[in-house]
Amino acid sequence: MQIREANIEDFPRLMEIRLAVKENRLSDPSLVPFEAYVEYITQRGKGWVSLEGETITGFAVADLEDHNVWALFVDPPFEGRGAARALQQTMLEWYFGQTGHTLWLGTAPDSRAASFYRKSGWTEIGLRKNGEIRFEMTKADWERIFSS
Repeated sequence: MQIREANIEDFPRLMEIRLAVKENRLSDPSLVPFEAYVEYITQRGKGWVSLEGETITGFAVADLEDHNVWALFVDPPFEGRGAARALQQTMLEWYFGQTGHTLWLGTAPDSRAASFYRKSGWTEIGLRKNGEIRFEMTKADWERIFSS
């Protein structure tokens, strides 16, 4: 598996993966149009893709403006192969290299994603208004957990 920076040519595949996931599904694809990928990856932050051969298997996007994880998704046929962990590591390393702000994300309660973030050392803060769990990662926690 390889990780590389995402580019505009990747966006159709990223959108395909986003719609293929089994949890944290996007009920209305029009809520996250192509232009949103462009904005988040080229203006607000940065994105990465995981690859097996030439196939994009997952992606992650960090948003420096709102200090959150905008996306971390793996195509279901490629789950369980370490892509999420590798994408997370790359994203966190870049993010905390840019800023010391706490990073946050939201995900559905009782999901595999929530379990993944707990096991990865994220701190559960509480529920957001939309019912998702809010997780946070401080730079100090990242250094303690991931930089060893």
